[in-house]
Amino acid sequence: METLKQELKEKIIDALNLEDLTPQDIEDDAPIFMEGLGLDSIDALELMLLMEKNYGIRLASPAEGKQIFKSIHTMAEYIQANRTK
Repeated sequence: METLKQELKEKIIDALNLEDLTPQDIEDDAPIFMEGLGLDSIDALELMLLMEKNYGIRLASPAEGKQIFKSIHTMAEYIQANRTK
């Protein structure tokens, strides 16, 4: 799971052009939205595309992603349980 978390951090930084961050700057259990990384609803759409493209997981709506995108840890757990790629 640690490898998946590291991979997720790298993909998020790349997909969202978070050039000032490194994977080490992102805590596994820190919130991704608002006070954590400060992402917004547009970023949620990017995360949905990232999950579909890289892991074969298609979310029906951004609302579905609300629980999944709480933190890197919750994303990694969901991907591990549901990935098709």
